[in-house]
Amino acid sequence: MFSAVADQPVEKKSAILIKNARVFTGESDKLLEGMSVLIQENKIRSISPSVTAPTDAIVIDANNRVLMPGLIDVHWHTMLNFWPISKIMSSSFGALNIAAAKHAEEQLMRGFTSVRDVGGNVFGVKAAIDDGIVKGPRIYPSGPYISQTAGHGDFRGPNDVPSNPGAPLDYQQRIGNTLIADGEAQVIRRSREALRMGATQIKVMAGGGVTSTYDPLDVSQYLPPEMEAIVGVAQSWNTYVAIHANTDEAIREWLQAGALSVEHAFFMEEETAKMMAEKGAWWSMQPLDLHGEDAFQFETDLATQKYQKVVAGLEKAVKLAKKHKVKTAFGTDLLFDPALAAREGKFLTKLQKWYTPYEALRMATHDNAELLKLCGPRDPYPGALGVVKEGALADLILVDGNPLENLDLVADPECHFLVIIKDGQLYKNTVTD
Repeated sequence: MFSAVADQPVEKKSAILIKNARVFTGESDKLLEGMSVLIQENKIRSISPSVTAPTDAIVIDANNRVLMPGLIDVHWHTMLNFWPISKIMSSSFGALNIAAAKHAEEQLMRGFTSVRDVGGNVFGVKAAIDDGIVKGPRIYPSGPYISQTAGHGDFRGPNDVPSNPGAPLDYQQRIGNTLIADGEAQVIRRSREALRMGATQIKVMAGGGVTSTYDPLDVSQYLPPEMEAIVGVAQSWNTYVAIHANTDEAIREWLQAGALSVEHAFFMEEETAKMMAEKGAWWSMQPLDLHGEDAFQFETDLATQKYQKVVAGLEKAVKLAKKHKVKTAFGTDLLFDPALAAREGKFLTKLQKWYTPYEALRMATHDNAELLKLCGPRDPYPGALGVVKEGALADLILVDGNPLENLDLVADPECHFLVIIKDGQLYKNTVTD
């Protein structure tokens, strides 16, 4: 499928030298001209017009092309993006892991070198990537969603309630894709279990969702004591809570409880946007489409109707976030559709409706990295991400063209991403002398 080295062993040398590059640092709209970038082990060791590399280094002549940080998607579901929902919900955990690992490699070859996974038991795939067994991006895992009964993470069948306290958990809970918890004691336990599994942040279902059956969009999920209990657990582990929420009331309640990342927020009002800015919370937005090939296709009319309602609120939400200077991050939330997942980069280009190419690229690199690092000491990848600077982790893309002038280049990574490096390792190199 890919014209590069995706299906070949990763080249491991003592160093990689990229010379004659124009560098987008992730922090400035001005390119650094005529730079050489030396990578040793997994970090950027030197950036200057002239660099002397070790004799056994891989040398790549950028020939005045643009070198930029690897892309970051902060709302991704590694375990849920590659099949329709009916197949994912009925498949074994073993099959899900195999499919997820395959599609993680495809995501890396799209230039996404880091993701924040906001729901699903991705720990096995993450470990396999970190150990070099399979290829894929860095993963900041949330692990299982924490959901109330009848919440956005309640995937049980229509006849599975009332529940029997002594009965075994349903399959999605047993494999750790979601955890249902009600009451302060239970939400504390489940949050701690997610952290024990290796979560870098806690993901909570805080309001109605599109693909779930039992929760209308207008509902707020969890009561203030439960919210405060979950946030307290995260804070005790020196990390934070990310919430799925569309309804304005739910967003406000969770901000007051101390949540620091709001996913979606399609229905937020002006006072809530102001509150987000005042509290330094992040808006993790998704530039979704209502029409055309990039619109989500759902298996039920109910989900389609919900989707149309939430996406209709996006324009207003962006305007409010920009007006009040809310910290904004880019994610895709491409669920249950492999054709959409394959167009991940195209969704980044949709930011051009509201942002300049520089603003969009900064969001998908430097700014998204700031949100990743909000997990503090739970960070599995210490070091700077989302930037090209000395000492930063070496996640890099060499682009055939200038994405600051033509952001649409990122929509076709197979053609325009000539080099992809993650953690100092060369995963793609189609540069010819």
